[in-house]
Amino acid sequence: MYIHNHTNWTDFRWDNDKLLPLLGRVRYLQGKLLGQMENLGFSLREEAVLTTLTLDVLKSSEIEGELLNPDQVRSSIARRLGLDVAGLVNSPRNVDGIVEMMLDATQRYNSPLTDERLFGWHNALFPSGFSGLYKIEVAKYRSGAMQVVSGAMGKERVHYEAPDAVRVEPEMIKFLEWFNAGSNLDPVMKAAIAHFWFVAIHPFDDGNGRIARAITDMQLARGDGSPQRFYSMSNQILAERKQYYEVLEKTQHGDSDITAWFEWFLTCLERALIGSAEVLKSVLTKAKFWEQHSQTALNDRQRLMLNKMLDGFDGKLTSSKWAKITKSSPDTALRDINDLIAHGILRKDDSGGRSTNYELV
Repeated sequence: MYIHNHTNWTDFRWDNDKLLPLLGRVRYLQGKLLGQMENLGFSLREEAVLTTLTLDVLKSSEIEGELLNPDQVRSSIARRLGLDVAGLVNSPRNVDGIVEMMLDATQRYNSPLTDERLFGWHNALFPSGFSGLYKIEVAKYRSGAMQVVSGAMGKERVHYEAPDAVRVEPEMIKFLEWFNAGSNLDPVMKAAIAHFWFVAIHPFDDGNGRIARAITDMQLARGDGSPQRFYSMSNQILAERKQYYEVLEKTQHGDSDITAWFEWFLTCLERALIGSAEVLKSVLTKAKFWEQHSQTALNDRQRLMLNKMLDGFDGKLTSSKWAKITKSSPDTALRDINDLIAHGILRKDDSGGRSTNYELV
């Protein structure tokens, strides 16, 4: 028996005594982080928002097994936010669609959430009308049964069976009325309920997880009173993906007491807020670097590669990788690198090996 089989299943209950200490810690960390960001300059806050939103889009897709190109995601977000960022690359339609959904949720957080808005998000996620090799119903609620399954063909395990298709529209009407209504409920608690409630209905053929996380970010932005995002819930959910699915399944098989879900959600959010300190540290390091070298004459190739290195270059940097990424000749790549060595920005890596590697000073 699933939670939605109970009468009045959305009359959710929870144990306040268990949750209030957790909620208090989360609210403290949120206030502390927002206070820290307010003390930064405008350009630093922009960079922090760009980094956080990029992380959020990448990780929300990765939870579903879809790996996106970080440069394409970052470029798509920067263009849509009108940010003056060097080294932008072209982004394909599927990346732009995911970015459009996330930005609509967070930048227009105070606008009502409606059927049409959700259908727009769904269409942005699946512009071709296909999910992988399978044609799905796009920009409309599902008309068929919905099961969450895992395992190889013939050995599938059913984790959850969503409400019948005929129930989806009335269930969504109730959900949207609740989400858009004013409430005395703490905004973070409302974000937790919204995520669980939407996933329990599972109203679309596909994309329910990504849309649920967008709704969560939208409600958290309402709680923060700001479209600027400085922490990524999706990044933390990915790190705890196994526990995420376990607690969802356990709660979906229970009654309307969702204390266990609340406990996991709040502790996950707490760790996301703590982890955001690393993102902030990276942004400050990058800003300090560019401030230090503001008077250094650099070409676009050098700026592109230096930004990649500051963002955490994957593997060792060689002149051949430089040439490939910047689409330049080996001689040009070596000249770029030697120029940066002369400026004291790069140095040869002492670790040795068959090819010469370079690292930031």
